[in-house]
Amino acid sequence: MLAAAGFYSATIAARPVPAQAAPTVFRCTNPVSGAQWNVTVDFAQKTVDSWPATITGRRISWHDRADEGFYSMDRATGDLRILRASSTGGYEQHDFCRPG
Repeated sequence: MLAAAGFYSATIAARPVPAQAAPTVFRCTNPVSGAQWNVTVDFAQKTVDSWPATITGRRISWHDRADEGFYSMDRATGDLRILRASSTGGYEQHDFCRPG
């Protein structure tokens, strides 16, 4: 029985550890100004540019505390919606992002 227990432990230890997906870089563009920037989504860590994110099959959402923006990207279309507060009530901005 002891030998069987040792075999079982060795079998578990020998299983390969699944590889974590590498972070994905998205190139985002403001269609009005043409300004571009990258955001890095780490699906394994559930972060965007190191900020905690909610990642579902449909959306990637995060709050960037550096610029106080609330971001929501549609994974199917790449549409990026940004909400920002301001002294006049805030505003909404629409951009788009693509992998790469």
